[in-house]
Amino acid sequence: MLSQTLKLKYAYFPGCVAQGACRELYQSTQALTQALGIELVELKKAACCGSGTFKEDSQLLEDTVNARNIALAEELNLPLLTHCSTCQGVIGHVNEHLKECKTSDPKYIEQVNGLLHKEGCSPYRGSTDVKHLLYALVTDYGLEEITKRVTRKLTGLKCAAFYGCYLLRAQKSMPYDDPFQPEAMENMFRAVGATPIYYRGRTQCCGWPLASYATTQSFKMAGMHIQDALTSGADCIVTPCPLCHLNLDSRQPEVEKVIEQKLGLPVLHLPQLIALALGVSPKELGLERHVVSTKPVLEKLGF
Repeated sequence: MLSQTLKLKYAYFPGCVAQGACRELYQSTQALTQALGIELVELKKAACCGSGTFKEDSQLLEDTVNARNIALAEELNLPLLTHCSTCQGVIGHVNEHLKECKTSDPKYIEQVNGLLHKEGCSPYRGSTDVKHLLYALVTDYGLEEITKRVTRKLTGLKCAAFYGCYLLRAQKSMPYDDPFQPEAMENMFRAVGATPIYYRGRTQCCGWPLASYATTQSFKMAGMHIQDALTSGADCIVTPCPLCHLNLDSRQPEVEKVIEQKLGLPVLHLPQLIALALGVSPKELGLERHVVSTKPVLEKLGF
């Protein structure tokens, strides 16, 4: 829980999607952290984590690219914070793997750092942690503190969490939640006055990794999850991952064509939901930029 004297500060890794295709997700994360007094030092020199694709060519490539990203945070003596489940899964896994290698395979660490040195980069030390925004809010800031800052309770809003797979199971250890029966997002919903909806697909893959080579299967997967959430009574899906947001929101019209069914379920990024409860305006959160209209959500909340 956040103490009165503690000011949270992180090295911020925003990822690619939130800075490009879904700029509103970057915008809403900035708005939320500012509202909570959390300081973000953006890692502007960071590279794309690879979304799990680098290792298809070379594990050394994935490890070296992300060792550099972690080293940028280590230079600041700060934990690396991301609001992307995919980035968390990839960078967090690399950090976990390389920390193990410091003991079990020090020559591999030397190889990675040799490549970093060749490019004029700082070495990987294994001295920091990689943490998703969700767990920074739950474990570092504290749900009680967030509840104290709520100015507009989201009473009556039924939210279906979509954790995705990378956030929960890409790393060997998950100290903040149960990887198969998580509750962090549902507890966050309760903290801001919303009602959590449980449904089958909340911890499964959104289908994004298939989208480039098996588009129909990807859209069927996304459609199945959206249908399940709707059937369970959800007013919206809330996801902590920009890539899941792309597949569930931006591509929902295409998903509808594939499954031959109208869906129209709004999809919010987690910071957007929390920030609404803290009094941040929908405009500041970019809610008008979503492909699936968020008007039903806003109307239900009295906007």
